Amino acid sequence: MSTLGAGSIISHYRILSKLGAGGMGEVYLALDTTLNRQVALKILPLEFSSDSERMSRFLKEARIASSLNHPNVAHIYEIAESEGVHFISMEYAEGQTLFAEISGKPVEIEKFLDIAIQIADALDLAHSKGIIHRDVKPANIIITPSRRVKILDFGLAKLLTPQAQGSELSTVTEVGVVLHSSLYES
Repeated sequence: MSTLGAGSIISHYRILSKLGAGGMGEVYLALDTTLNRQVALKILPLEFSSDSERMSRFLKEARIASSLNHPNVAHIYEIAESEGVHFISMEYAEGQTLFAEISGKPVEIEKFLDIAIQIADALDLAHSKGIIHRDVKPANIIITPSRRVKILDFGLAKLLTPQAQGSELSTVTEVGVVLHSSLYES
């Protein structure tokens, strides 16, 4: 997929700027013109739309993340298709990545513990629902201006299948495939 420019329209979203790219597509800051709010719009590249495995992973990522209602997980608003373009609309977490926050600087113990507790709390909820993120790293965690942690990018997650009753894991990614998945990484 070629990079979309500012002002491009997908469904009822107007692209404002590019936030980053990963193994499953590009992510844009967009304006939801219906609700008049900013969102992060993850676009599946057109060449992946006809690949049933990649399409399935894209849908699973949205379903997994949308099943988690937690203040430290970026919320999924919509998964849709418009004129052949498949996308996920999600909460735009304004701030900087944890990578940028800690890069080369010492972190006060109180700040470190606050961030760690928020991450652990969100992952505890995910694990209680049988979801394993598998790509928790500083580039996939946003620290908002109010110091709220937001965990992003469930594209590499594993989930416990209902049929396995807690013993077998179903993988969202293809075995042997390494995907770069940082949502907001530039």
